[in-house]
Amino acid sequence: MKTKISSGQTILFIGDSITDCGRRDDRGRPLGLGYVQFFADLMTIREPEKTVAILNRGIGGNTVEDLRSRWWDDVIWHKPDWLSIKIGINDANRNLCSDKQSFLTPGQYEEIYDQLLALTKQKLPKCNVLLIDPFFLSKDAVHGSYRGKVVKHLPKYIAAVHRMSKKYNTRLIKTNELFHRILKHKHPDVFGIEPVHPNSAGHLLMAEAVHEAFCR
Repeated sequence: MKTKISSGQTILFIGDSITDCGRRDDRGRPLGLGYVQFFADLMTIREPEKTVAILNRGIGGNTVEDLRSRWWDDVIWHKPDWLSIKIGINDANRNLCSDKQSFLTPGQYEEIYDQLLALTKQKLPKCNVLLIDPFFLSKDAVHGSYRGKVVKHLPKYIAAVHRMSKKYNTRLIKTNELFHRILKHKHPDVFGIEPVHPNSAGHLLMAEAVHEAFCR
């Protein structure tokens, strides 16, 4: 199936380490070694007649507040035709593990996300936006365990992304649901050595989902 992306258009990916995936290192430059590069490869083999520009602006460790601090330079300035946003797991983790008031609650996370999307809609009204919700590759159900807390806490951030997608009529990938459907049959280690960062199989799953979303 062909995407709705036209030749000559620009696709920009922004997010945290899952998007970054080494794109700032010599070995992974410029697209990284993860789903952004895999998506570019899918475009090459499935739609070779199209010439598109793909930009990766992921930075490891970023939260939605970090995205706000660089949104103009890393998104608006480039005037992308297609924009993919993947952010939230660091917000959820830091909200759980820190007693500092500076780390964002789900409500604050949603408020800043809303600001970014409103600005994008204002400055880039023709931009096609894709939201990718945060995921956590664990089925931990042990009472009181940290992983169990994340599994229980993360849906608040996921729900915020879903509300933003509905409000701004964006494309949406429910990656947490996507991974957990497969985790009914496979151990989480199949997709990553720890719950936050997927391996190549996990990144390939994400790249396929992105390509499919851009076909809609």
